[in-house]
Amino acid sequence: MGDINTAMTEQYRNNFLKEVEANVEEGQWVKMCMQCGVCSGSCPLGPAWEHPPQEIFMMIRAGRRDEVLKSESMWMCTSCYNCIVRCPRELPITHIMHGLANYAHRLGLAPKMNPTRRFAKMFWNNLTKSGRVNEIELSVGLYFMDGFKTGIARAWAMKDIGIGMLKTGRLNPFGFVTHKGCKDKKGIHKMLKKAREIEDRRKGFAA
Repeated sequence: MGDINTAMTEQYRNNFLKEVEANVEEGQWVKMCMQCGVCSGSCPLGPAWEHPPQEIFMMIRAGRRDEVLKSESMWMCTSCYNCIVRCPRELPITHIMHGLANYAHRLGLAPKMNPTRRFAKMFWNNLTKSGRVNEIELSVGLYFMDGFKTGIARAWAMKDIGIGMLKTGRLNPFGFVTHKGCKDKKGIHKMLKKAREIEDRRKGFAA
C-alpha cells in the first residue's frame, strides 16, 4: 500500500496551482473555493458543463493540468456573473474562467474546434484589424466558418432577421468596402503590440 500511496501522491503533487496563480487572471482566488457548488447551481448552462467551476477549481488544486487546460468547460462561460453575485466568498469566478481559457489558448492547449474559441479569435482579429468591428464581415465569417454549404444553411435560417436589420439600417451590405474603422489604425496596432509585449514579459511567455 505504501508504494501505491506514494505513486498516487506524486501524480497529484505538482505546481499547477502555483502556475494558475501566477499566469491566470484572478488565479490566486482558486484556493479559496470551498466547494459549495453555488456557482454551478446558479449558472444558466450548468447542466451542459463538462466540469462545473467548483470542479475545475478542485482539479487545479489536485494538479490535473492537462485535463483542465484541454477542457472545453471554461469556454462555456457566458459572462452572466450569476456565480460572482451568489458566491458566499465572492470569488471572481467569471474572470477566472476567462483567464483559464485565455491561458490555455496561449499555451496552444485549448480545444481547436470549440465554437466559442473560434468565434472569440474571429471577433478579436476583426476588431484589431481597424479598431472597430466590421459587422457584416464578422457575420459572414461566423456563418461560413464550417464551410460553404453550412454557411448557406445558416444564412437562410437567419434570413428574416437579416432582412429586418437591413430595413432598420442595422446591417450595411456594403460594409466589406465602406467600413473605415478608427482614424489612427497604426496607433491602435502599436498600442496592442506593446500591451502584448508587456503581458508576455509579465507572464513569462516567449516573444
